[in-house]
Amino acid sequence: MTTPAERKAAYNEKLFLKVQQIIVQQLGLDAGEVTPAADFISDLGADSLDTVELVMAFEEAFEIEIMDEDAEKIRTIQQAVDYLRDQAKVQLP
Repeated sequence: MTTPAERKAAYNEKLFLKVQQIIVQQLGLDAGEVTPAADFISDLGADSLDTVELVMAFEEAFEIEIMDEDAEKIRTIQQAVDYLRDQAKVQLP
């Protein structure tokens, strides 16, 4: 039987991998480049259009709406994961 902490860690890992997969597909990067600390713009080379497309991809994949003011605050992969995790509707298999 798993503990709540183990379930949370497993959920966070699944969520990160899903976010990573979306970023790899959208930006054409190697998965190894997409780390939690990576900044979308300075580390991954995303421009403003890329970031809009990523937000749209996250919205579609997780069936949520990300408000513009929230999207502007998401600079790193970890911030994206944290934001998505905090959205009540985000469920992973």
